[in-house]
Parts: sequence; C-alpha cells; structure tokens
Amino acid sequence: MLTSKSSRPTPERLLDAAEKLMRTSGLANATTKAIAREAGCSEAALYKYFANKEELFVRVLLERTPNAGPLMAALQDGPGERGVEAGDGAGDEEGVEEGLVAIARHASLFYADAMPMAASLFAEPALLTRHREGVQEIGAGPHLVLDALAGRLRRELDAGRLRPDADPRAAAALLLGACFQRAFFLHFSGAHVVQPVEEFAPAVARTVWAAIR
Repeated sequence: MLTSKSSRPTPERLLDAAEKLMRTSGLANATTKAIAREAGCSEAALYKYFANKEELFVRVLLERTPNAGPLMAALQDGPGERGVEAGDGAGDEEGVEEGLVAIARHASLFYADAMPMAASLFAEPALLTRHREGVQEIGAGPHLVLDALAGRLRRELDAGRLRPDADPRAAAALLLGACFQRAFFLHFSGAHVVQPVEEFAPAVARTVWAAIR
C-alpha cells in the first residue's frame, strides 16, 4: 500500500527530501531550508529531529543506500568458527577471505553510491570545513569504516589467522582504498575502465589476504 508524503512521519519526510536533494543537487546545494521546504515542514521542525544537515547526510547514507547495512554488518563480524569445528584453521581462513570479499563488494558499491552526493563539497573549502565539523559533532565520519575493518582484522590477528607482523590498519586501508578508487574511476572515467564489482571484489580481497594471512 502506497503512503502519501503528507501521511509519513516528519522525520521520514525529511529523510526522503534530503535523499532526493542530495542525489539530484549534491550535498553542497541541499540546504536545510531546501530540505524542509521539500518535506513540507519548517526549518525549525528539521532541527527538532536532526542536529544538523550532516546528521541527515549520515542517516541517508546509512539508511537509504542499499549496501551500507550489509557493509557495516560485515565489518563487525568476528573470527569464524568453522576451523574450530573442523579441528584445524583451514575453515576459519576461508571464512576470513570470504568476509573480505563481502566487505570489498559492499564497500565498492557503497562508495559508488555515496560519492556523487558528497563530491560537491570539495568545490567549496568553507563548506567542507563546516561539514567536517558537523560530522565530528555527531561522532561520525568516513574514517569509522576504516576503524571498523582495522578492528576486525586485529581480532583475526589476535586469533592467530594473520601473520604475526601483519599490520591490520594498513591492510584495511589497502582494501578500502582500492574500493574508493574504483568508485572514483567509475564516476570520472566511466564503467568501461573498471572491473565489474563481482570480479573486482574477489581479486582485491584475495590480494590483500595473500599479503597478511
């Protein structure tokens, strides 16, 4: 059953409006006044539900991009148990690699979805500074994805599934950096210059895993 805009709760209408404007006009041009007008409410009502525009942006990313939830779930997964059940570490090691493939796939798609919305910020240094401060104010930021993957790999290191001299944060940066670069190339140069994500994700995950296992 379809729900009319007016019958949706105000926070949902604001998220709907924020998503629409951020996707069509870019984050720089999606002002709180424009978002409130699109949602059919006052700017004061917006601030009743959201601390700032940056919170709306983070909520749009986390709740309105299809790979955000699966990515965060994959990042939080702990060491597998299949190796324990099998009596050796082989199953666990396969599980780690499979987990990295899933992370690479979801991160690639997430960055590809998020990049067009955020790109306009970088054309206005003052706006970028305000956005950075607003994101920090609510305890968010793109570095949290790196922190989460580094934490997951550190748990794998503690469980003995990584080589003792492996650097979890460097490995996390290599994998996520490759995913971010793919998104940049996709939008700047076009789909013909990047591997399909179902080929790219296993390849980059396998390469990182080979270096740290």
